[in-house]
Amino acid sequence: MIRRATAHPCPHSPTYEALLRAGRRVRPLQQVHARIVVAGHHRTRSFLTKLLTLILCSSSSASCSTAAYARTLFLSIPEPDTFLFNSLITAAAKYGRPADAIVHYRRMSAACLEPSNYTFTSVVKACADLSASQTGRVVHSRVISNGFDSDVFVQTALVVFYGKTGDLHHARKLFDRIPNRTVVAWNAMIAGYEQNGLAEEAVAIFQLMQVAGKEPDSATLVSLLSACSQLGALSLGQWVNDYLVNKGLELNVVLGTALINMYARCGHLEKARKIFNGLQERNVVAWTAMISGYGMHGHGHQAIKLFQQMKSSGLSPNDVTFVAVLSACAHAGLVSEGQEIFASMRQDYGLVPRVEHQVCVVDMLGRAGLLDEAMLFIREETRGLPGPEVLTAMLGACKMHKNFSLGVEVAEHLLAIEPGNPAHYVLLSNIFALAGRMDRVEKIRNVMIHRHLKKQIGYSLIEINQAAHVFRMGDTSHQQTMEIYKYLEELINKIKEAGYVPETSAALHELEEEEREFALRFHSEKLAVAFGLMNTSKNSLIRIVKNLRMCNDCHLAFNFISLVSGREIIVRDKHRFHHFKQGLCSCQNYW
Repeated sequence: MIRRATAHPCPHSPTYEALLRAGRRVRPLQQVHARIVVAGHHRTRSFLTKLLTLILCSSSSASCSTAAYARTLFLSIPEPDTFLFNSLITAAAKYGRPADAIVHYRRMSAACLEPSNYTFTSVVKACADLSASQTGRVVHSRVISNGFDSDVFVQTALVVFYGKTGDLHHARKLFDRIPNRTVVAWNAMIAGYEQNGLAEEAVAIFQLMQVAGKEPDSATLVSLLSACSQLGALSLGQWVNDYLVNKGLELNVVLGTALINMYARCGHLEKARKIFNGLQERNVVAWTAMISGYGMHGHGHQAIKLFQQMKSSGLSPNDVTFVAVLSACAHAGLVSEGQEIFASMRQDYGLVPRVEHQVCVVDMLGRAGLLDEAMLFIREETRGLPGPEVLTAMLGACKMHKNFSLGVEVAEHLLAIEPGNPAHYVLLSNIFALAGRMDRVEKIRNVMIHRHLKKQIGYSLIEINQAAHVFRMGDTSHQQTMEIYKYLEELINKIKEAGYVPETSAALHELEEEEREFALRFHSEKLAVAFGLMNTSKNSLIRIVKNLRMCNDCHLAFNFISLVSGREIIVRDKHRFHHFKQGLCSCQNYW
């Protein structure tokens, strides 16, 4: 197996020792270069290769002057060889300049030099970092033609590449072909699934990794915790936490942040804060994760307080931090606070607001019923060219506050931008239905049928005894279906006696009133909560994850269910957490 060319500068020469002392600092390296010239080594390829590699790894390598100096130095090297190009490609790929790595690879190919598996490993990594799908596929074909498609390092790099570019089919196909998988290969496949929203598949690969007897490292656990966050899989997330403790592994800031995010997204905010408080080091990402956690749970004031503490600690918030705190303001109705924070992005930190920040502000104003202010913000902030995300937030606000005329205007603009997105048609259909315009509802549904557009199917997940149970509306696939439906009928009768009146506007509008009420009974979250109440102890907390926004009727029903059952119920829907306890929800009906 070829891994590295053997050309090296003499490790015992004074000039080489000076290179090592200079490290990756450009000015000392330029001084060493002068000594190389004086010593007559200015044509010695080994010295110049080492010098050039260190310059390319320097912190100022991205500056124009350093880049020009590096180019001049490169041109001075006689007959660049494979070792030189491998050094350049590796340095560029490793130190955050993937585009340069690809340029060096193309120069190497133009020089008719044979690449090694060391070359391919680095250039494939560069393609992955750039999500350069087409270039990566061309490189893959060269890997095959050069006979390196069985090399474990190249195979692993290709798994990472296909995972990052969203081609999980090819990633898995390559992964399955690796005979002796390293931990890095397992991590590549787990991360590939997790980063593409396929959390269940990521967990399944981790379980295969355990069967294979491979010990997970910190990278494995970070990806696994992220998968748990997506799934709301608290039991597995707690297992990772226990594994860290039992193995005596250091809780660094990366693992700590992953744990904070997992606990927050699994509804265990107190544990998330405990992990946060225990971190020896807190970077911007860790602070942001905790701020985001508070925001998801509707604790806007705590999110803002932590945001201020972060700034007082000397750390400057980044654009992701602002998304987290603005979202917290939106969920808690903190309009004036949110407007001040948004203004501070430019004024205090010189950050240019992105679409995500605009969406948060529109959502914040829209939820508060300030629709005119939201439209004015859209016109001014987007200069009359709002993106679909911003318009979707505005359309949701119009539906929430039953402003049908404005909703139709926004929806028509939105459909002109994204005519193939079924979610927009569904939202507009709901607006017309609430306005009693069933003729328009039927027209929209016909358009969806004609264009083969299908709305996203809702589901609810509940985890009991480390097993996940998934329910869909009217689901009859569960082995306890008969018992669940019987229990749910009794539960609905109990909460009706306590004062629950179904909100039939949440059901299909072409149904008669009695039919609507019947349809509402079998929403996925109601089936999940019935199953949870049946199969857990009376004092235990019930956690449910729903992939869509919770409907008004289910939200109302859960208030009464928490009252008559005496149980605390936590529901994580698409946008936030709802903590139901003693007949009340933590969102205070503001969601």
